[in-house]
Amino acid sequence: MSEQGICEKEAFLADSVVGEWVEDWLYALRHMEILAIEHEDQPVSYRELAARVASRAAFLEERGVARGERVAVLMTHGLLFAITLHALRYLGAVIVLINARLSLEEMVWQVDDVEARTLLCDEAHEAQRVAISERLAHVRAWRCTVQMEEGARVFIPAPVCLSHVQSIIYTSGTTGRPKGALLTYGNHFASAVASALRLGMLPTDRWLTALPLFHVGGQAVLMRSVIYGTAAVLQDRFDEAAHRARLLRGDITMVSVVAATLQRMMDDEVAFPAALRVVLLGGGPAPVPLLERCIARGVPVVQTYGLTEANSQVATLRPAEVSSRVGSAGQPLMRTNVRIVDGHGECCPPNGVGEIQIKGPTVCAGYWQEKTVRSALAEDGWFHTGDLGYLDSQGYLFVLDRRKDLIISGGENIYPAEVEAVLLSHPSVIEAAVIGRDDARYGQVPVAVLAVHPAYNESALLSFCRERLAGYKVPKHFLVVDRLPRNAAGKLLKREMRLWL
Repeated sequence: MSEQGICEKEAFLADSVVGEWVEDWLYALRHMEILAIEHEDQPVSYRELAARVASRAAFLEERGVARGERVAVLMTHGLLFAITLHALRYLGAVIVLINARLSLEEMVWQVDDVEARTLLCDEAHEAQRVAISERLAHVRAWRCTVQMEEGARVFIPAPVCLSHVQSIIYTSGTTGRPKGALLTYGNHFASAVASALRLGMLPTDRWLTALPLFHVGGQAVLMRSVIYGTAAVLQDRFDEAAHRARLLRGDITMVSVVAATLQRMMDDEVAFPAALRVVLLGGGPAPVPLLERCIARGVPVVQTYGLTEANSQVATLRPAEVSSRVGSAGQPLMRTNVRIVDGHGECCPPNGVGEIQIKGPTVCAGYWQEKTVRSALAEDGWFHTGDLGYLDSQGYLFVLDRRKDLIISGGENIYPAEVEAVLLSHPSVIEAAVIGRDDARYGQVPVAVLAVHPAYNESALLSFCRERLAGYKVPKHFLVVDRLPRNAAGKLLKREMRLWL
């Protein structure tokens, strides 16, 4: 980016905070030849991206897609997803991100629940497009490609209203019927600014992600990159060889991962390039042994805590704090408030464990569920996350577990993440999840579900746990499976595993 381009972008960002209406971020960059997106080694400049988006918006408008309409999108093709995302923004329509890993029944339910009249799919999901259109006759279901018929007129988008809903993302559904979180443009802008202040932002940043773009973390990379005027490097899925090859080209500065993919990256002994300044680790509490391995190898891993309803990040470590704050998700981002509340509704003292509750400009505008909209906030004005954690005396957040995953055995609290961290530190364990099983004597006892290497020995692992855990925390049974079930965000589906017991 030229010095003039940098100054223009900084001036635009400064002006954007004045008033509720701002110029569309992509439209503001429509003349720039700098890299906007790289998809599977195909570079696309901001000028080219803006032209494609404008043509696609005109095409959709000519076919009846209207401002304010909720449009369901089922795509895994990164460049096509980005074009569609921004084209719907140009139109003022609301994009409804459909998780491509859902069953057909779940997809039909979400499209129907959100009352979408239009469904846009890529070629990989042609079978689902046909099936959904057969089940929901009122839905126009179109197959899209990167190169397709475009609109006839030159499309100029209206300014962005920060309070308007940009997207609806149904929560991951690890506990039952999902809810659609309503994310606004203001949520995105506040999140982008706060993240940049915590992690830094360079005009030469290239942010690599293989996260699903229909997940909040994937969409956040696209939205932040266009707000910053930097580049998003997209891979449609995590492939170890492709991911490694792209990193080794040496120009990637940031990468988003979950613990499962970071573990696979760390099993590869290849050196991480010097340009890589942030490995943003989300998706749940990270095993301390994994963090320690990263630190020992000089990998700039930065743990973060976030959720769909807060448009990704809530708290994030500063890169300089990684080695001194192992296990912490960092302090809350700018303008985000975090408190810890006990079972009686009282705020906990430092290091006191309770529910994590949040408030701030990144919290979603509400929920869409059962064809109605409701607030995401409790009566006290805070968002109750359902996650357990604590703040230390300096305000650093430590996330322990989901409240629903807490195991109470004989009156003692067992945090599965703590036991999982011990299991994952054993060389024979690839993946681990700890869940509670009903027990007549203790109420519940911990059970471990494992994916293991061939050298696995249950007796050895049991002795290993007994040396490192209190007796009541040691799993009472080990269930070995080929692979642990996860959702599209990489989170363990403990609800499914409980059925195995």
